[in-house]
Amino acid sequence: MRSKYLFAALVTMLLTTAYAEAQTIIVPGRGGYYRQRPRRMVKPRPQNMRQQPQLPKFEPTVNLSFGYGFPNLDKDYLPEYYNAYSGSVNQTGPVTGSIDYHFSRNMSIGATVMYGKVSAPYYYGSNNTFIPDFNAKLESWAFMLNLKSYIPTTGKVSPYFRGSIGVNTWDQTYTDAGGRKLNMPEVDLPDLAYQVGVGAEFKLSKNAGFFAEAGYGKYILHGGLMFKF
Repeated sequence: MRSKYLFAALVTMLLTTAYAEAQTIIVPGRGGYYRQRPRRMVKPRPQNMRQQPQLPKFEPTVNLSFGYGFPNLDKDYLPEYYNAYSGSVNQTGPVTGSIDYHFSRNMSIGATVMYGKVSAPYYYGSNNTFIPDFNAKLESWAFMLNLKSYIPTTGKVSPYFRGSIGVNTWDQTYTDAGGRKLNMPEVDLPDLAYQVGVGAEFKLSKNAGFFAEAGYGKYILHGGLMFKF
């Protein structure tokens, strides 16, 4: 059994030696012949070829950002009634605040808090006045996990993709024209909060800048200030 393994080892050594010898060229010289290793051909680099710009050294940062979104898409959850129609919608926000840990050149993770409010007056079909029969107001707080994927660049603009998911908390209020609360059935509102978007960060200094973003979820357009530590 051992002889078989020894034979296989010897064959392997011979093949290896033969391959190495095949890479050697015998050329004539003074006093006889000598062995010469073939030289590798190196493709010359064109003189006009530009080197790719090197990215600066990456250092992890903690980023704080404060922004404002528009429009507030919570307006889509305002109730609809068969015998009443709504007037113009008033909206606030969503106002946003985020803290993110930018741990690699391509990724950051953090948390986002959003507050928004939408309200609208309602009129019954026979109401020909400008005084609403009642008003509906929805206030929401959203708490979301925030992930960003960056496209590395050498300039002062950093494009990114955002994905956020979390929960909503709601407060529904129905009042008459005089501001007194009405006992009306509440709307079934979603507990899931989410936001997806694409945007860019614009660096103004080493620790400050601003951002602009477009997406869908709680808002369509979003912008604000950011600070790095």
